[in-house]
Formats: sequence, structure tokens, C-alpha cells
Amino acid sequence: MNLWTKLRKNTRLWVQVAFTALTNGYLLGFAKGKIYQGPGKQVCVPGLNCYSCPGAVGSCPIGSLQAVIGGKDFRFSFYVIGFLMIVGSLAGRFVCGWLCPFGLVQDLLHKLPSKKIKNVPFDKYLRYLKYVVLTVFVFGMPLLLRGASGYGSPWFCKLICPSGTLLGGIPLVAANPSLQKIVGVLFGWKMAVLITIVVLSVLIYRPFCKYLCPLGAIYGLFNRFSLYRYEIDAHKCTGCGLCHKACEMNVKVCETPNSAECIRCGKCIEVCPTGAIQTTLSSSRSSANMK
Repeated sequence: MNLWTKLRKNTRLWVQVAFTALTNGYLLGFAKGKIYQGPGKQVCVPGLNCYSCPGAVGSCPIGSLQAVIGGKDFRFSFYVIGFLMIVGSLAGRFVCGWLCPFGLVQDLLHKLPSKKIKNVPFDKYLRYLKYVVLTVFVFGMPLLLRGASGYGSPWFCKLICPSGTLLGGIPLVAANPSLQKIVGVLFGWKMAVLITIVVLSVLIYRPFCKYLCPLGAIYGLFNRFSLYRYEIDAHKCTGCGLCHKACEMNVKVCETPNSAECIRCGKCIEVCPTGAIQTTLSSSRSSANMK
């Protein structure tokens, strides 16, 4: 395999690394143990990108959504909801497969040598957990559980988000002795959640994306009608099943190419022997070339 072929084969990895560096590239924040609070923090980025990460130059849409919902005077968040709708309608869960920093973390962990678990017990039902997390922790609890001040807490970030613990909590605690003195049960709980997901990521492909991520739940709702989606050429498809075998999200591509679980990684396209799987962009280019 020559260098060009290797580079092309690893295009997604390079895009993931580049986008993670772009959205978490404030190196001074890691060096000083301080959160970047410049104008970039007023703008959402597509993937999970913890506001508290010292390197984050933008805001996570889930964190931003909870901040608005939990505000003292709740108002509909036109900006955040509009942002999610625009990104979702353009790309769907392409964001999960190509642009999310924690997606990259899980991909790299899964490359570690171990016996992999592809058929998770109760997998079909566990997939609904992310919608429960979205409904309860992102919308319900920040809206309904309010303190004496009248504000709700960002419960998903506070209790679950492993990306925030890995990229935000750990670097800040490591760089600030004052924080090390006050960490308690909550930080211990978040570390336990992170460690569990890290271990599972070695054994199971993207367990957080499959079962818990509320952002993936939102983007997945747009997969069926987003501008960028997959199409199957029925005349070329032989039903060989190679696409399903290659799909680590366990999507039956030839039956449901735009499943809410598809992260648009493109592995099914790579293994299809007849070229039956295309994207809306590739099929439109083909049509243009025929004219």
C-alpha cells in the first residue's frame, strides 16, 4: 500500500484530529490551567466540546442548551436550537463520525488490542437510553429542578458527560492545587463514569455514542432527511451483507442506509464490491458528470 493510499484510507482520522485541534487548540489554557473566555465561547461548535476544557475555543451545544433552559427567566433558545437544526439538516450524524472530539477518543481506544464485543446484550433497547438522557438530564432536570436562586443546574454535564471530565475536569484539577483540595464525591462519580466508558470503549465500539450521547440522539433524528445522507443503488446492490459486517454501529446499511444510528463513517462504502452505496454528494456529482 503506497503513501497516497494510506493517507486516503485515513482521511477520516486526519479530519477528526484536525477538527479536535481546531476546537480545543487554546494551548495556553492547558499550560495555565485556566478556561478560555474569549469571544469564541459565544459560538457553538458541532460536537461535544466542554466549556470548561482549558483548550476549548467554542461552546458545546448541549451545555449551552442546558444553560438557557436552566436560566432564572427561561426563554426559548432560538440560537442553540437553530444551530442544532441547521447542522442536523445539513449533515445529521456526520458530526459524530467526523467532527466530535470524544468520538475520536473512543475510536482510538477501540484500536487497542483486546477481545471485541460486537453483539452487546439488549443492544436494541440500550440504544434508547440516549433519548432518555436527552429528555431527563438535558431538558427535564434543568427546567424542573431549581435551587433557591431560581437557576437550574446543567445536570448532564454535572453527572454524566465523560468528555467534560476528560478534557475539562482532569486538566483543571491537575493544574490547580486549590481545586485538588476541594474535589469530592461528585468528581469521584464523574471519574467512575469516565473510567467505565473508557474501559467499555476498548471492548465495544463507541459505547457512549450508541447508548448515552444526547447530541447523537438529536443529530440522529435528522439522518433520514439531512442534505448529506446515504443512498443505495438497487440495481447494483447484490445483498451480500458486507456493509453490515463492516458497520461497527451495527446498521443494516442496505435496508436502512439512513438509520439514526449511522455516524457516516464511510466504512460500508469502502467495502461495497459493486459501488452500490453512495452519498447524496457523490451521486449528485455522478449525475453532473453524465450531463
